[in-house]
Amino acid sequence: MHPADSEPRFARAKRYTGFVRRIVALHPKLFVAAVSGAFVFALCTVASSVAVRWVIDHVIVPRFEDGSVATATVVTGCALIVGIGVLRAAGVVVRRSFAGLTQWRIAESLTTQITDRYVEQPASWHRRQSEGQLVARAGVDVDTSVGVMAPIPFASGTIVMIVVAGAWLVATDLVMGLAAVAVFPVLLVTNVMYQHRVDRHFDDAQKALGEFSGAVYESFEAVQLVKAYGAGQRETDRLARLAGDIRDARVRAVHLRGTFEALLEMIPSLTNIGLVVLGTMRVQSGAVTIGELSSFIYMFTLLVFPLRLVGYALSELPHSYAGYVRVRGLLDEPLDDDPETTIANAPGSTAVKLTHVSFTHPGETQPVIVDASIDIPTGAITAFVGPTGAGKSTLVDLLAGLLRPTTGTVELIDGRRAVVFQEAFLFGGSVRDNVRVDADLDDEQVWEALRLACAAGFVGELPEGLDTLVGERGATLSGGQRQRIALARALARRPDLLLLDDTTSALDPATELAVLDNLRASLAHTTVVMVASRPSTIALADDVLFVDQGRVVAHGPHERLMAETAEYRKLVEAFEADRGEGTAVGAQNGRHRPAGGRS
Repeated sequence: MHPADSEPRFARAKRYTGFVRRIVALHPKLFVAAVSGAFVFALCTVASSVAVRWVIDHVIVPRFEDGSVATATVVTGCALIVGIGVLRAAGVVVRRSFAGLTQWRIAESLTTQITDRYVEQPASWHRRQSEGQLVARAGVDVDTSVGVMAPIPFASGTIVMIVVAGAWLVATDLVMGLAAVAVFPVLLVTNVMYQHRVDRHFDDAQKALGEFSGAVYESFEAVQLVKAYGAGQRETDRLARLAGDIRDARVRAVHLRGTFEALLEMIPSLTNIGLVVLGTMRVQSGAVTIGELSSFIYMFTLLVFPLRLVGYALSELPHSYAGYVRVRGLLDEPLDDDPETTIANAPGSTAVKLTHVSFTHPGETQPVIVDASIDIPTGAITAFVGPTGAGKSTLVDLLAGLLRPTTGTVELIDGRRAVVFQEAFLFGGSVRDNVRVDADLDDEQVWEALRLACAAGFVGELPEGLDTLVGERGATLSGGQRQRIALARALARRPDLLLLDDTTSALDPATELAVLDNLRASLAHTTVVMVASRPSTIALADDVLFVDQGRVVAHGPHERLMAETAEYRKLVEAFEADRGEGTAVGAQNGRHRPAGGRS
């Protein structure tokens, strides 16, 4: 059984009322203006029926009976109809304009709130989320949430119209008035029944739409992988299945809508026929005039479409509420504790100090880092070396403030920090935009950062230099080019602590050597911590931390670890055999590791 089936109607009505109240509170003035326009339209609609009665009784009927009508009477009748028509049109313009403004301003506010929430949540929260679902919340779900704001002002005006028109109909003729008014609750009950039954299908459809949007986003992101592995049919079948869930839920909703639309069409039509028959009898008895009967039928006919708008608003409520629930679920989710706030300032000349740090991913029991204690002096280049899955990148994430240690403390140098990941992310803008991001840098500083990252050469050869657009995620560049621009972005900020997570993995050894030479020469006071898996890179470090199964197994200069730690030596020899760099390591040891540490 769907939850909506067991929920009391009063509770559901209260829930929807609260939803409308909360969403309107985002831009109440615009909403009030839209409703005011709807009220003007409603009152003018009733007034137009009164004007019709007056014109029939004072202009048309006398013209047939007496053969003439005073010019002033005709002018008055025309003025009534035209004046009321102009006011009614003005009400429509105001209602539609401000209803649209209300709808999209609310959408803008919700989207801004969601974006701000994404920014407020730390990286640890984002790592648990589906990117596609996050995009769906800020797009599809927001649009769905505000869908009801278009018909609500009209529906509000319709309620006023029903009350005023009902009173006028009863006052015109009690018998016909009661017969006409009795139909109103029938139509409203029919709408409420429809809303109740369609509720579950809109919930299901909205949930399926969110899942589908997330899957489409994921599939587009992995398009190269999908093509490379020939998984196109698998993705097609998966998306078709998710799209089928949306289709089935919406088909059920449309089937119900078709049934109730027929009822909403049939009830007023039968009532109109009944009112004509009854009205004819009342005219013959002298109880009402021809003008009153005509205006009566005219008024009832005018009410039919607005009454259906009430039904439309009620049908949109569960749809919009389903989207709003997903939006609120994200906005109301508590903020993760920002790991950055747990990082203390390192003492004295120490740049990095980890004290008995352990880390276990939430929901898991096996720790990734176990009791790590590390001291790195200011200005040193330190390499994290270890087999795949040893915990090297996790250590970098802890130093970058992206993860909070489960136990222990992290202390870092008080200054600017920059991190460059192995998977270099570039924005879809220009090279200049990607290096500067939000920093206040002139072109000379951008070129200097590119030079340090050995990227100035290829950037200078690009069609438009710094203004060259790199495409989404840097799609027009090679992996090594992307890494060097990402490195330039970090170096442009002259960081006190530079974290490199296997950042030079896509560079050839000569370029990697030139990059690290530039770091030594131009950033002598910058502390560099790098994950390294290339022997030539390892040999350039002042100090090496050998990490295995989450533990810091050994710590010291590369030569000493090679001589004293068998597992380290085997790993580096495996790296040398894999990359064919054995000779290069020896050469770099002599060339780049002067006695006394860093030059």
